[in-house]
Amino acid sequence: MRIGPITLDTPVVLAPMAGVTNAPFRRLCRRHGAGLYVSEMITARAYVEGNAKTQRLASFDDDEPLRSIQLYGIDAYHVGEAVKRLVESDHVDHIDLNFGCPAPKVTRNGGGSALPVRKRLLRDIIAAAVSNAGATPVTAKFRMGVDDDHLTFLDTGHIAEDEGCAAIALHARTAFELYSGEARWAAIGELKSAITTIPVLGNGDIWEASDAVAMMAATGCDGVVVGRGCLGRPWLFRDLVAAFAGETVPEPPTLGEVCDTMLEHIDLLQAWAGDWIGVREFRKHTGWYLKGYPVGSAIRHQLNQLQSRDELAETLGGFDRSILMTADGRRAKRGHQGGPRQVSLPDRWFEDADSDEALSAAAESVSSGG
Repeated sequence: MRIGPITLDTPVVLAPMAGVTNAPFRRLCRRHGAGLYVSEMITARAYVEGNAKTQRLASFDDDEPLRSIQLYGIDAYHVGEAVKRLVESDHVDHIDLNFGCPAPKVTRNGGGSALPVRKRLLRDIIAAAVSNAGATPVTAKFRMGVDDDHLTFLDTGHIAEDEGCAAIALHARTAFELYSGEARWAAIGELKSAITTIPVLGNGDIWEASDAVAMMAATGCDGVVVGRGCLGRPWLFRDLVAAFAGETVPEPPTLGEVCDTMLEHIDLLQAWAGDWIGVREFRKHTGWYLKGYPVGSAIRHQLNQLQSRDELAETLGGFDRSILMTADGRRAKRGHQGGPRQVSLPDRWFEDADSDEALSAAAESVSSGG
């Protein structure tokens, strides 16, 4: 699969996930196979203003072969300026635009998955990004729409195609659905049929490698975007490489192998963010890593309150390293599972789809990649 000048031997993209897809996690994932590993999302305004946390989130390992970053913005100026600075600093090889965040504090101000309703504003933002990117490919990720009465994904796809995006990705749920139910892969197929000049990627409910193969077969999409399915399972990318090559997918790792990865992950986080922040950042990963292994609720709770790397090592050292994942562990859901939920929107949001009126800065209070 090609995204502009980028060629991917395996048509797989790591979905940007806030608080997850930082440099340490990307390092763990990419050792398992080729793909495009996108960073945590950053906001355009914060990057332009030199926010220190944003600058750290935008950092890459020295040996990352493809530096991919997701950018979120609500106005053409800041998005264009952020793209310009990222490209001029030779900081990135790929920029993805986020139009899928369903967080209420974002949508109630017109941002995230609500923004594509305003087609003129959407077009202005995408055009500003592409025009300032030069040869660096720009892509866009979005949801089906606000709800079933306000589906925007086909219009969004056409606008992205018209304005020069190198590829697009659809999370096959609406903002109303959040992460509930099953992703509606048929919408990915509909988008693929409508968009003919650039790759269309599908996102939603890829829990194991066979799901990715099935999605592409069912929809005709050009590649897949993997989000929640790889939480606590960076080796899912190893499985994806095997599945797309027509090879036997490896068995899940033993509990001992999982423990080794957990210790390496916390070490990488501490080196990246500092000892205490590294521990706090790692806590949420413990439940994901151990999902599908019979370790007991008391230990899971203890690790969710983790205080140090030594405590983690001591706890993991008491496990039987030979334990195998349970039969249903491969498909155990991870991460967000909320919804459906009424979408918070500004007053009269649907009345003027062609408006490019500026949005409230509060729409940049983003917490989710969508």
